[in-house]
Amino acid sequence: MALYSIGDLARRTGLTVKTIRFYSDRGIVPPTDRSPTGYRLYDLDAVARLELVRTLRDLGVDLPTIRRVVAREVSLPEVAAAHAEALAVQIRTLRLRRAVLTAVARRGSNPEEMDLMHKLAKLSEDERRRLVDDFLEAAFDGLDTVPGFAGIMRSMTPELPDDPSTEQVEAWVELAELTQDPDFRAAVRRTLARHAAERGEADAPPRPDPAALARDHARPALAAGLAPAAPEADSVVAAVVAAYARDRGLPDSPALRRRLLDRLEEADDPRRDRYLELLAVINGWTAPEPLSPALGWFTEALRARLG
Repeated sequence: MALYSIGDLARRTGLTVKTIRFYSDRGIVPPTDRSPTGYRLYDLDAVARLELVRTLRDLGVDLPTIRRVVAREVSLPEVAAAHAEALAVQIRTLRLRRAVLTAVARRGSNPEEMDLMHKLAKLSEDERRRLVDDFLEAAFDGLDTVPGFAGIMRSMTPELPDDPSTEQVEAWVELAELTQDPDFRAAVRRTLARHAAERGEADAPPRPDPAALARDHARPALAAGLAPAAPEADSVVAAVVAAYARDRGLPDSPALRRRLLDRLEEADDPRRDRYLELLAVINGWTAPEPLSPALGWFTEALRARLG
């Protein structure tokens, strides 16, 4: 059986004598024998081990794990699977960090915003989920018994996929940042509470969303360039008010119109549209039709007729 010195192994493998001695001292590539003068000698199996060790080290496998592989305490496929998963986690982290840098470059964020986005990007998957869950739980607190609200909460929940695109990561970072805005959180809570109160009215049947109703009626007038205060807008306002009054079993009155205006002004929040737009990107859904600018046109038209 041919035996080789450390120098021979170094020439065969391209590793340095120092590196081979290091692996040998740690029992990863032990010598097969020793020369009469005490020098270490290795067989061809050592060459194969060294090639395996070098490959695993290049892949980032730690020495204790490599020792277990060469000692056959753990199989190479098991190690490969574990490190593939570890690399997947690192890749997701790198994508998040790249998204943060891209967002900073695009938005020209100040140091405070950049610090917040950096913290968001470093969150683990569980921490990211808890961050948004905290926002939703605060918004829906005490409303879980309202019919249909469990479905609404699910429809507002972002689910970042395991292998997200850069666009999805950027959307999640922005959405998570938005959920930390105290004013936005309070606005969402007010809207949901009002919605719950309307649903909780005695014998109240399901009703169309008045904001969507106003948007749909106002869209043609806005596209035609009609001014909100123009006399021709009277019919648009009358149609929406009539539908709103009919859905609630109430007569048209200044008080009802004021109630509708309050509801629409509350809904006319560009942050709401942005949240839903980002949510669609993250979840891979079709982007919803925004309320603005048609809802803004209608609220101005209704306000003009209240005096």
